[in-house]
Amino acid sequence: MSLHDAVFRGWFTASLLTLLSACTTPPSSPPASPVTAPGAPATATKAPSEVNASPIAPPDAVSVLPSVQDDPALLAGESAREFEQGKASWYGPRFNGRRTASGERYNMHELTAAHKTLPFGTVVRVRSLVNGKEVDVRITDRGPFSRGRVIDLSRAAAEAIGMLGLGVKDVLLLVPESTPAVATPPAPARRARVIKRPPNPR
Repeated sequence: MSLHDAVFRGWFTASLLTLLSACTTPPSSPPASPVTAPGAPATATKAPSEVNASPIAPPDAVSVLPSVQDDPALLAGESAREFEQGKASWYGPRFNGRRTASGERYNMHELTAAHKTLPFGTVVRVRSLVNGKEVDVRITDRGPFSRGRVIDLSRAAAEAIGMLGLGVKDVLLLVPESTPAVATPPAPARRARVIKRPPNPR
């Protein structure tokens, strides 16, 4: 081999190696994970779906309307006024089923009462002056006729204000504003006691 041929072959080999190295693509290296310094808090990486996700709106608050309660100052749809104060009694099983002065049958399990003068059907609120309990009753009968008593309640009404055990209790009566003022009937006059003496024998 001549010197000329040796030089040509060396140049050709060098050119071929240069061409091959230029065409070769280096492999892609994976992305480097972030390095966290010792003692530093780790930072959470959000997924792409989390980055674009819209925040979830809280459910609409349910509006709570205030409960509408009957005004305790109202009685039968009207303002109440004080009418009478005194003692209340009650009557029960012995009179159950009998006719009242209004013509109705007395039912001790209904909220009814007897009064001396109030019109039949009048709604009366009876307030205990002992424990403050109240009950609304309807006047269906006449009475009571014992001195110092202003109203005679059914058994159910007496139970509602806690007077079954006591039998008699101090109460305040309230009536609708439109109830006419009714005078308390006078106490029955006592009849003179007539003593019959046997005839004087002669």
